[in-house]
Amino acid sequence: MQLGGCGVPTDPSVDARYTDRPMPEPGILDVLNEEQRAAAAHLTGPALVLAGAGSGKTRTVVHRIAHLMAEHEVYPQQILAVTFTNKAAGELRERVETLVGPTARDVWVSTFHSACLRILRSYGSAIQLDPGFAIYDDGDQLDLLKEVLGTVVGMQDANPRVLRAVIDRAKSNLWTPALLAQEGAKRYGHAVSGVDLEQIVEVYERYQARLERANAVDFNDILGRTVELFTLHPEILERVQDRAVFVHVDEYQDTNAAQYRLTHLLSEKYRNLMVVGDPDQGIYAFRGADIQNILDFQRDYEDAVTFRLESNYRSIPNVLKVANAVIEANTGRLPKELRPVKEDDAPVRIYRAADHRAEADFVARMVEQVLQERGGDLNQFAVLYRTNSQSRALEESLRRAGLEARIVGGVGFYERREVKDALSYARAALNPGDDVSWRRILNRPKRGVGKTSEEKLAGWAARQRQPFSEAVRRAGEIVGGTAAEKRIAEFAALMQDLSEAADVMPAGQFVAHLLDASGMVRALREENSFEAQGRIDNLGELASAVEEWESSEGGTIQAFLDEAALMASVDDRAVAAANAGDVPDDAVTLMTLHNAKGLEFPVVFLVGLEEGLLPHRSSTGSLQEIEEERRLLYVGVTRAQDALYLVHCESRMTFGRTEPARPSRFLEDVPRDFLQEIDAFGSELDRSVRTPSRPKVSWPAARSAAAGDAPKAGGGYRGGEKVRHPKYGVGTVVGVSGEGAKMELTVVFDGAGAKRLLAKFANLQDA
Repeated sequence: MQLGGCGVPTDPSVDARYTDRPMPEPGILDVLNEEQRAAAAHLTGPALVLAGAGSGKTRTVVHRIAHLMAEHEVYPQQILAVTFTNKAAGELRERVETLVGPTARDVWVSTFHSACLRILRSYGSAIQLDPGFAIYDDGDQLDLLKEVLGTVVGMQDANPRVLRAVIDRAKSNLWTPALLAQEGAKRYGHAVSGVDLEQIVEVYERYQARLERANAVDFNDILGRTVELFTLHPEILERVQDRAVFVHVDEYQDTNAAQYRLTHLLSEKYRNLMVVGDPDQGIYAFRGADIQNILDFQRDYEDAVTFRLESNYRSIPNVLKVANAVIEANTGRLPKELRPVKEDDAPVRIYRAADHRAEADFVARMVEQVLQERGGDLNQFAVLYRTNSQSRALEESLRRAGLEARIVGGVGFYERREVKDALSYARAALNPGDDVSWRRILNRPKRGVGKTSEEKLAGWAARQRQPFSEAVRRAGEIVGGTAAEKRIAEFAALMQDLSEAADVMPAGQFVAHLLDASGMVRALREENSFEAQGRIDNLGELASAVEEWESSEGGTIQAFLDEAALMASVDDRAVAAANAGDVPDDAVTLMTLHNAKGLEFPVVFLVGLEEGLLPHRSSTGSLQEIEEERRLLYVGVTRAQDALYLVHCESRMTFGRTEPARPSRFLEDVPRDFLQEIDAFGSELDRSVRTPSRPKVSWPAARSAAAGDAPKAGGGYRGGEKVRHPKYGVGTVVGVSGEGAKMELTVVFDGAGAKRLLAKFANLQDA
């Protein structure tokens, strides 16, 4: 058989290795269940794998790749698997290697952005991208946009973040400035956030021109410019297609227009495309993801075979009953029902709190209770919510109870100021055309170069159409006679030294030299503050990261910068806080529902299940938005392995005002028999005393205190007692915290709502 230049069959259709044949005798696929085995055994042609939460989709893809290699003798160099995070890519590669050995290292496992970056580094010169091009992250984009806004009449005071969001969305849709003018008018009208669309288009044009002049791309350009490359140079596309005879795309429901186009281009020659995903977990429309990509797959590929993975290995049966009931109400989905493999009759519990503080106290109390009953550590607990603002009360209640909390989200390691400064030095040393990096580090650490001098250099560079680095080198002509002249000359000498060092030093040694020569660590030591010490530690961690990367991966400082740019922009944001080194190993995890995607925990609390929060008040303008909010709840429910608590409040404070809260409409989709309603202490409430007006999400009347159990001021409360207050009237005790003189009660009064009172001074009487 003839082979192509890179070991790819020139005509796979005539090669017996590529024809469907009966499944082999005992082998790699035998450990899979029937659903997984059918998908993994699929050989040629397009396939859609609808993989429910916890159904083993990664296992299926891993065994499919191993099966292709071991049973059908497909070369590893012919297999491409695209995931959405570097972590997932690494896990997939390791698991394939476990099955078939070291040859699996030749399988192309990558994120979309990493794959496209690799292609652009190899072939980008065909579209005027020099191999050393820089990658601008979010902060770099903002810096460049601020400069551009200053050149557009009437835009000096515009918010660059608004402009960046519009441009990012345009690029994810593969819209050029001209297409933004055309399509943007349909979507946004004549203005976006009060900014005229024509002006936005002009900013986009100038921004893109500046990127090209600096030999740079932003994060969205990595995909868009690859599409451009493939479109203008089909011969390059064909070379890459011959490296991707079998294409796998994970999380297909999260792809945007650019990723959809790339998938089509990469697979159109051989058509061996397998996409894996779950439309019921499509929750990233705000990032540009288009759920129609997976919903329309069978329309795009009429001969596609569809496989459904519905056996769930993660969650207990009652959790899956709730999940299925919630998601079935959506119309924009493909039929699928999760079936439990676990056997456990534990109920899903629902609690109605008086307010957000009682909600938080309930969570802390239940964590303590579960620890007492089951043992284990705090890592088994996760509290999930719709918005980050909900975390404050939860963290406070957990800390008051002596329970450590880990709030997931925040500033990632590669987004910290001192780390970005160090990486900007490296980028500037490698790329004299990277104006953003050169300007960022000109006076970091402070070296006596003021804003006026910087603006003179930038103005000369703009007039002469030269990079900022050239202005630095010619500072004597531009700012001669000023106090800054000598400082800028010293900076130019430093950058010349770093540029030469980058060419000859290993990555780790170069970064160590950079940190010393730049004076960054020395300046922080001289500052001698607690914050400065933390920044020194971060720079030390950066040096360690480069050393570790070099020892395991090898490569140049340019390759590390590529890796760092990808991680900073897309990967592992959910664990960014852990990089700071100050997060306890044993802690309750607090995170948003969006961040929880892809994770699982033995015990999950879903809090804030109220109208205005879930669905969020900003996402109720259309059926599509409501259905995505419902999918968000579905994702949260399916994170739970062994226990699930659903919590909503009667009132919640918003912008300093306490307002009544209504249970989420999504709770009405769950049959009442699927939920066990409990009190503030986890005890089941009597179903016979439900409030009939809201049977699906109602709350039973609290039990009355037994005769002879009349509460006394300062003690004796357990929760559930009916009491009378001299000002607020009759109410029910729903929360108790503290002891003795510090005992605090949460009481819901019939007329005044929820109140927090010190029992010692409340003057409560039996009602």
